[in-house]
Amino acid sequence: MPDETLHLPLILSVLEREKDTPGALLPILHAIQEGLGYIPDAAVPEIAHALNLSQAEVRGVISFYHDFRTTPPARHILRLCHAESCQSMGGAQLAAQLREHLGLDDHGTTADGQVSLRPVYCLGACACSPALELDGQLHARLTPEGLRELVNRCLEDGTC
Repeated sequence: MPDETLHLPLILSVLEREKDTPGALLPILHAIQEGLGYIPDAAVPEIAHALNLSQAEVRGVISFYHDFRTTPPARHILRLCHAESCQSMGGAQLAAQLREHLGLDDHGTTADGQVSLRPVYCLGACACSPALELDGQLHARLTPEGLRELVNRCLEDGTC
């Protein structure tokens, strides 16, 4: 893992810009994650001090929201929908296929850091279930074969 103190200039810049905004904690966390790809541990005491919060309060918010990451992200983020529509169209079988293919549990990352699996509970694509989002791009009406091809292409050459 990189030296997190290298991230302090960005963290301090975000804090200076956002600290006086009402309800500043979430905008600060989002801005830091957008800038660094995750929220490093070194950010927590800085945020707590700037907002007059305890470190436990900051960590509590980070841990409550599943979209916040405290480690650098995988190269590819795969978000599979687990909502009712996708489940009724084979989503549970696709989830099992993904876990087996990648050797992951939900919320896991491959050992090489290439792919993270993140379940979500609606992608807004119910009319074309089952669906997943890979690196922000929606893939709908998935079949087991289409999913296997998509994941293999992503793992082999990085084009997802």
